[in-house]
Amino acid sequence: MNIKLVPGNSVGTVTTYYLRSEGSTWDEIDFEFLGNLSGDPYIVHTNVYTQGKGDKEQQFYLWFDPTKDFHTYSLLWNPQRIIFSVDGTPIREFKNLESKGVAFPKSQPMRVYSSLWNADDWATRGGLVKTDWSQAPFTASYRTFKVDACVWSSGKSSCSSTSPSQNSWLSQELDITSQQRLKWVQKNYMIYNYCTDTKRFPMDLALILDLVLPSIFPYDNPCIILPCVRS
Repeated sequence: MNIKLVPGNSVGTVTTYYLRSEGSTWDEIDFEFLGNLSGDPYIVHTNVYTQGKGDKEQQFYLWFDPTKDFHTYSLLWNPQRIIFSVDGTPIREFKNLESKGVAFPKSQPMRVYSSLWNADDWATRGGLVKTDWSQAPFTASYRTFKVDACVWSSGKSSCSSTSPSQNSWLSQELDITSQQRLKWVQKNYMIYNYCTDTKRFPMDLALILDLVLPSIFPYDNPCIILPCVRS
C-alpha cells in the first residue's frame, strides 16, 4: 500500500493500515502511524494480535518525512513469519514460535482495513498533547494497493489447490541483505520494544537472554528476537 500521511500538526490522529479477522477472539496485524506536532517525527506503531490478545508493540521513527510523498508500507504474512516493511526495507520480523509456547496468527482469515481516526487519549506523547481541531480536516492519501494472497471461501483456502511455486510468498523469508537492513533499522530507528519494557512487563530479562536467545536467533541484537518469545 502506498500512503502519504497527514501533513502539519497531526497531533492525536492515527492513520492505519492493518489486517484483522472477525469475532471476539480476532487476529490482527497493525501498521499505525501516530501523528505529531509540525516538525516532530511520525511514529510507526506496529502490533500483532492472536486470539484477541495483543500487547506486542514495537515503534519506530522513519528515515524520511512521510508527509511529503507516497511511500510503500508492506506486510508479509505466511505460516512462518510476519514481516513489516517500509519501501522494501524490513523494520520488524515476528516469527512463528509456537514451539516455544508463543501464539501466532495463522488459523483465521483476515481482511485488509485502513482508517484515519482520533486517538488523542494515547497517540501523541501518551495522550498529553490533544488534537487541535482548528487544523481539520486531516487528510491521508492511499493509492496503488496490491495484494497477493490466499482467498478464503466456503471454508477453504484457494492456496490449498495450487502449487507452492505459484505462491512463493508462503515460504518467503529474509535473505542476508534484508537481515542486515532489518538490523540497521532496529539499531537506529526503533524507539520502543515491548519485550524490553520491564516496567510494563516485569520479567527476568537476563534469564531470557541466557536461555532463549542463543538457541533460536543468531544475531547480536536482542530487540529483534525478544518480541517473538513473549506470549
